Amino acid sequence: MDLFSRSWTALRGAVAALADEDFERPSGCTGWLVRDLVCHLVIDAQDVLITLATPATGEPTVDAVTYWKLVEPPTGEDPLDALIPRLAAAYGEPRLLTFHLDDVGSAAGRAAGLADPSARVSTQDEVLTVGDYLSAYVVEWTLHHLDLIAHLPSAPEPPDETLAAARASLEQIAGSAFPASLSDKDVLLIGTGRRAPTDAEQNALGDAAAKLPFVLG
Repeated sequence: MDLFSRSWTALRGAVAALADEDFERPSGCTGWLVRDLVCHLVIDAQDVLITLATPATGEPTVDAVTYWKLVEPPTGEDPLDALIPRLAAAYGEPRLLTFHLDDVGSAAGRAAGLADPSARVSTQDEVLTVGDYLSAYVVEWTLHHLDLIAHLPSAPEPPDETLAAARASLEQIAGSAFPASLSDKDVLLIGTGRRAPTDAEQNALGDAAAKLPFVLG
């Protein structure tokens, strides 16, 4: 619960610190500008609110790790992916987009803080505890924080502890550890295909390099 709050607060803070012109820069999500990514975060925040308000009574079917599935890289043909840029553009001014994220995002953060970690909720036809659901979102927030600042070198990075937690989750999802010589940030970027490994990193990864990237869905 604490890591969820730290990762979400840091990400929203990074968005709040953006200059208007930053919204037109590319993000780390292929084909999306920063404004598109911020719009996606609004939808993510809505999903958190919806899930926390969708109690379930059955036994959990997934946990914080198995919630994530390894999927094929996106092709850009997903209708929702195509909708996001149009929706983001409809906001017009960046301040309207940041206001909406702050409004919905703050509510999502408060709802998470008030939720019972042991309660069960349902999302995407799965059942899991609130604690596991919010833990899974630490990966989401941390990766999107890196996406947000991909072309903004002076922007604040995700907290060290959430980078470490997201790395640990990715290693569990992938079923193997990454070399200790790679930083948490580099593991997340390389492991999820956000950048290609250097020759030295390729050598350090060894046989694992052939399995990359691990695309989460």
